[in-house]
Amino acid sequence: MPVPIKANPGSPTQQLTKLLQAPGILQMPCCYDALSAKLVEQAGFPLTFMSGFAVSATRLALPDTGLISYSEMVEQGRNICGAVSIPVIGDADTGYGNAVNVKRTIQGYASAGFACAMIEDQIFPKRCGHTAGKQVVDRNEACARIRAAVDAKEEGADVLIMARTDARGTNGIQEALWRCKAFADLGADIVFLEAPESVEEMELFCAEVPGPKMANMLWQGATPILSPQILEEIGYKIVAYPLALLNASIIAMRKTLGQISNASLQEELDFSDLRDLVGFNRYSQEEKRYGFTSTLDSSV
Repeated sequence: MPVPIKANPGSPTQQLTKLLQAPGILQMPCCYDALSAKLVEQAGFPLTFMSGFAVSATRLALPDTGLISYSEMVEQGRNICGAVSIPVIGDADTGYGNAVNVKRTIQGYASAGFACAMIEDQIFPKRCGHTAGKQVVDRNEACARIRAAVDAKEEGADVLIMARTDARGTNGIQEALWRCKAFADLGADIVFLEAPESVEEMELFCAEVPGPKMANMLWQGATPILSPQILEEIGYKIVAYPLALLNASIIAMRKTLGQISNASLQEELDFSDLRDLVGFNRYSQEEKRYGFTSTLDSSV
């Protein structure tokens, strides 16, 4: 369906670059489909992140353990990026193979419309960064992945690169910091140390690693939950809320299912609001534009 013509704000990558260069911390609720991304945009947030955990949960009802494929993630990402005008960062996991596979992954994510793709240093199959049993590849392979991702960008993929390490939980904070600095030196645009376990570790990360950095605020995860203001003072540029929307949707659906079961359903969203959110009103306008009588009764 056609979308309203807007002044060209630049490519998603250009938009994200401007956000990273502007003052202030960026709050980033994470999405899992086109509708959740659209809600993030409508709420006024400047960017969002396609969470691999949340996509695997909602698309497959399976854990974030490498069970979802590259093609499924790219397809989900294309739908998400097409639904919003804010930049979207995509979880590209381990790159789905060796360094050559990483290059193809980055090219695919760029073609799907992502502003940035995140590559991590876990072994395959990967795991959620706040769960037990994760392992990381050695330094050489970790650096090769990021080098390949940066090469893909420099060879024409219009996308930024976020480099993530999970080495804090497997090899300790010093190894994690070494990898973060190496990733920055290789040309990563954003660096993400997953699951630091104290404010002191978060401060050390921000003090020792150059460039924009992301914090991950996961309720009941390994990392202390801090306010955006404190995170900005420490030195972070982006604060992600990876599962907040997924958690909220599960809570709401369980509540509604209980009401249906008890014959006490109390719907709180006007049907007219839902129709507008998913584009019925705009569709009717497009029909009228081309001389058709609307097939959609806006009074329903």
